[in-house]
Amino acid sequence: MKKHDQNRTPIFDALRKYVEDGTVSFHVPGHKGGNGIQELRNYIGKNVLSIDVNGMEDLDNICNPKNVIKESQELAAEAFGADHAYYLVNGTTAGVQAMIMTICKPGDKILVPRNAHKSAIGGLILSGARPVYIQPEINNRSGMAMGITPEKVRQAFNEHPDAKGILVLNPTYYGIFSDLCQIVEIAHSLNKPVLVDEAHGATLGFHPDLPCSAMEAGADMSAASTHKLLGSMTQSSILLLKEGLIDPNKVKATLNLTQTTSASYVLLVSIELARKQIATQGKVLLDKAINLSRWAREELNKIERIYVFGEEIKGLPGCFDIDPTKIAINVQKLGISGYEAEHLLRKNYKIQTELSDLFNTLAVITIGDTRESVEYLVSSVKKMAENSKSRDTIKHTVNLPLPPEQLISPRDAYYSDIKTVPLEKAEDEISAEMIMAYPPGIPLICPGERLTREIIDYVKILKEEPCQLQGTQDPEINYIKVLSRHFVLVQPDKNFAAN
Repeated sequence: MKKHDQNRTPIFDALRKYVEDGTVSFHVPGHKGGNGIQELRNYIGKNVLSIDVNGMEDLDNICNPKNVIKESQELAAEAFGADHAYYLVNGTTAGVQAMIMTICKPGDKILVPRNAHKSAIGGLILSGARPVYIQPEINNRSGMAMGITPEKVRQAFNEHPDAKGILVLNPTYYGIFSDLCQIVEIAHSLNKPVLVDEAHGATLGFHPDLPCSAMEAGADMSAASTHKLLGSMTQSSILLLKEGLIDPNKVKATLNLTQTTSASYVLLVSIELARKQIATQGKVLLDKAINLSRWAREELNKIERIYVFGEEIKGLPGCFDIDPTKIAINVQKLGISGYEAEHLLRKNYKIQTELSDLFNTLAVITIGDTRESVEYLVSSVKKMAENSKSRDTIKHTVNLPLPPEQLISPRDAYYSDIKTVPLEKAEDEISAEMIMAYPPGIPLICPGERLTREIIDYVKILKEEPCQLQGTQDPEINYIKVLSRHFVLVQPDKNFAAN
């Protein structure tokens, strides 16, 4: 039973009162309501800058909330089905890293899907935890990494009974769900907590046609990007906790290690208003987004040589369910890569898709879309397909490289003595850096893993595409930092082996 009025907006109310009171600030920030940066104020308006303030008694403080932030977080916890909610102004990255740091100390093991976001690798480095990677299933038709299976989770816990818990994606960037309820059941039968990266699942729990959220599945913690699919501003997110296996005091102490003491009230109030909107209007708003997505998927699949996966992949290994609002447009048969499709859509039609890979480009339909915008997407993809010069020619048949061998922990690799070598000559070296296409930000190589010729050649293919490669100090990815000493290779720890 709801005990809070989800129409309440305590942070927004306090900010408006602060402005309406005509408060004269001798407080930071230095722009003083926009007076100190008039060019920006003239463009974005004075209201935004007037609420860009810092913590004070009537506005509370995110590090130790006692009034309006505390009340707002309680409203969010109830709306998202959690016992506690913590607002984040450093994105879901901060939440993922806090989750790992909360349950792991240096040397502890944690089960992690190999297609986890780079933020999870950062969490491993910060915590000193040792990952036991679980390999996701691969869909051969789309070339996409899917979810992890309960069978692999059970096997991993059997082989590593000392693991402190598991991190699960709900869903993947492409909208693919693992069977989270069964994974939670397996982990909890062993008294192990389940952490969930829900960066792409903030809408879950607010519409009956969407798969269950982490909190609905009984997970212990989840980090959800309210800015990705709801209405809050970029960089705003939320961390959710169910009491039981994890101490909320430890969570808050961990957050206070890494979060800013000067949280943006513009971001905080955007989380609050996004919560209010989805809690009070979610069913109606998501009805529209889901119906638009279903229409778009159906129309796109009518286009010759275009394929968008749908309900037909449910039940395949690694796919328990799908998010209908994620439209992964497979362009293999156009004879172009997903990166080229993204480039063509932006250059010729002013459409920006969310991410691309060698085979797909991903469009995300949200509560902010209209029938007109989605119809334009479909018509633009149709024109792109009709203008494609290649006919039934597959540009790439390359599969994802096999998972590399892990020899030391990410943290040990990060802090080891290193040297820089040409990527082309780095085969068999132990990487001290990550390499990834961003987005989606899933590393091809992580610190502590052995570089293979297959990975090097795959990176070379990606470098020929119009994509963003990140992770190395060298922005061109021509050089990579590797361990300078190899004594660590004498007896690799079998506990690091990927499943």
